[in-house]
Amino acid sequence: MFAEYFSLILEFVKAFAVGGLICAIAQVVINFTDLTAGKILVTFMLIGVVLQGLGLYQPLVDFAGAGATVPISGFGYLLANGAIRGAERGFFGAVTGALSSASAGVSAAVIFSFLMAMLFRSKSKKS
Repeated sequence: MFAEYFSLILEFVKAFAVGGLICAIAQVVINFTDLTAGKILVTFMLIGVVLQGLGLYQPLVDFAGAGATVPISGFGYLLANGAIRGAERGFFGAVTGALSSASAGVSAAVIFSFLMAMLFRSKSKKS
């Protein structure tokens, strides 16, 4: 029984450490470069795609679970993973595999964004 709790806590610690490290790297990039937030997001997503394409991101996901899949680099991993699986069916499979693997997350983001926009009033950000 204690071993189960220890194992669960260890999983949380690994996820927190890896996810925290990814976020810390992003914060350093924000603080010490003039890159915009959009460029940083795209860069991290492309890093996830490239690392998965090289077979380096999957071991990180196996080790850290949500700590590696929740940050934006995990979205790149998801796209690349879907494309790699779909490529077994040809070029069209590679394109549709990437889109279908990410469709649930993108759909949820769009639906929840719409619901929040309907529930709350947006305000301009004051300088």
